[in-house]
Amino acid sequence: MKLYTFPPAPNPRRLSIFLEEKGIDLDTQVVDLMAGEQFSQEYRAINPCGTVPALFLDKGVLLTEVVGIYSYLESTFPETPLLGADNLSRAEILSWDHRCFVEGFQAVAEVLRNGNKAFSGRALPGPVAYEQIPELAVRGHQRIQAFYQVLDKHLRGRQYMVGDSFTVADIAAWVFVEFSGWVKERVPEACTALTSWCERTKARPSVQLKS
Repeated sequence: MKLYTFPPAPNPRRLSIFLEEKGIDLDTQVVDLMAGEQFSQEYRAINPCGTVPALFLDKGVLLTEVVGIYSYLESTFPETPLLGADNLSRAEILSWDHRCFVEGFQAVAEVLRNGNKAFSGRALPGPVAYEQIPELAVRGHQRIQAFYQVLDKHLRGRQYMVGDSFTVADIAAWVFVEFSGWVKERVPEACTALTSWCERTKARPSVQLKS
């Protein structure tokens, strides 16, 4: 299998932490988003959506969504489970992973893609040219602050997002916090539980690895 990725971007970042936690080493090709390589004919022939990460399997199947890649790799490399040890924990972990994406990642993306001229005509990722809506950038900042509060409340009295070990729910929450820094948002001082969790999380070797 072969992974196409761009490590600094948030969704590839989620996957890189996952791979490091599990000790998985994949054949990898970097698609330089800053240079526009995602728009090249060569990459579009591989992934018509022009997004990263993308995992091309030996059987000829292409996986382009992080949660699908997680699921496939977890079943292929079951050591160090990051998707839960039972049905309930798996459900809780995937629920938080999804919530972090919808309420967190998308909020940051609203700000970034609707408030930055560099994304003119590219307000959403993928092949369709969507125009920016400046009001969404304003709303995005509000959503980010609201989700900090959600995470802080959830993490009170907890070491991890779900259960007693680090999982993809923690990866999603951590990368959201990192990603929010791209639009100059910071966890408020009053969010002490989230701040403490961030301090513990950023000490992990998988999180410290940036490429």
